[in-house]
Amino acid sequence: MLEKTARRAGTRGLGPGRIRALRERHWRVRSKAERVELTTLGMWHMTPWLLSVSWLLTPLIGGLRHRPLPLALGALLLVVGAAQCAAADRLTRPALDQYLGRAPLPGGALRTPVVLLGTALALIVALTALDGVESWTARLAVGAVLMAFGQPYTLLVPMAVYLRRAGALTVVLVAVLGLARPDDGAGVLGVGLTVAFAVVFALGAGRTGAWTLSVLWEAERAREVQARLAVAEERLRFGRDLHDVLGRNLSVISLKSELAVQLARRGRAEAAAEQMAEVQHIAQESQREVREVVRGYREADLTAELAGARGVLGAAGIECSVRAEDVVLPVPVQSALAWVVREAATNVLRHGDARHCAVELVTGKDHVVLTVENDGAGESAASGGSGLAGLRERLAAVGGTLTAGPAGEGRFRLDARVPMDGVSA
Repeated sequence: MLEKTARRAGTRGLGPGRIRALRERHWRVRSKAERVELTTLGMWHMTPWLLSVSWLLTPLIGGLRHRPLPLALGALLLVVGAAQCAAADRLTRPALDQYLGRAPLPGGALRTPVVLLGTALALIVALTALDGVESWTARLAVGAVLMAFGQPYTLLVPMAVYLRRAGALTVVLVAVLGLARPDDGAGVLGVGLTVAFAVVFALGAGRTGAWTLSVLWEAERAREVQARLAVAEERLRFGRDLHDVLGRNLSVISLKSELAVQLARRGRAEAAAEQMAEVQHIAQESQREVREVVRGYREADLTAELAGARGVLGAAGIECSVRAEDVVLPVPVQSALAWVVREAATNVLRHGDARHCAVELVTGKDHVVLTVENDGAGESAASGGSGLAGLRERLAAVGGTLTAGPAGEGRFRLDARVPMDGVSA
């Protein structure tokens, strides 16, 4: 995985330290769902090995009869158990991909885990029949091999199918081990309880974790859709503004041009020239208004933007608190600060992984200060871009300034300051 990351970044030939640094950066820019998935996969990879050590290796050391055949079977069981853990680790990622609908399970992926499970159970039955192992050791070994197989298997079949097959396997194991050691009724009952625990444990560890991941990915996709909708809404607003500016003026230009043509044909050159002068004036006014729209200098409602930011972020699952003092601002200042709120809310949605966002508008002695701070700062958020550059241009038009950057571990803060002498119009 690390080598693939290095190749994708064009870092072939870098030393281990540089590659490790690349991996750390890659982790920081991952989304919440990606981090949770990697953590869950790591736990799933470790669980079979931990169970094999605690439920298979350690009990066999103390509960195996010191005779040649039981020792050979016990050693073979440990080898099969280790191979089963490796097969479970290899199956975990494809099983999760199928559960989440990313990719179907490759053909034959279950063949090796099923064969290893059958071999491990056969060895346990053989040890039990030969009285080569303590009863409690056999029960723990059964639980270890079943949980190693069951954890990824729960992701591959419907829950009802899993429970039916687990029930059938429990009956078969209890019957076979009962026949192998008919004088140990308590041990056979213990096998049934151990198998039931292994089935429930595998279901809880595998299926529940995968279901949690599916919910997180749905929330992640919802946030992405919300961000795209915010961008699309802004584009629609921009289109409506252009339509408002150009639609009426173009209609007037068309009518006056037609009138000028008719006047010129009738020999009224002076009246036609007056109409064309008006056309020229309207065209120049339209050009000026279009420039204002493109540069974002048209009026924007700060109150509406604050309410909109709280609503959009709240819909994306981000807790947003807004505290704004009641102050009357000139239209240019209000418009510039409204753009700051809009751009900041969009950045919180599209960049980082925020859970909380605080927006505050405070009127000080010398400045009006707008602050937007969130706890989901990522590299992309801290790197700036054309959006922040555009905000600085808008604020500069009213004598304001913009600062943006990290504000502690995992936090990003944006401050927009407008001097009071620019406010008191």
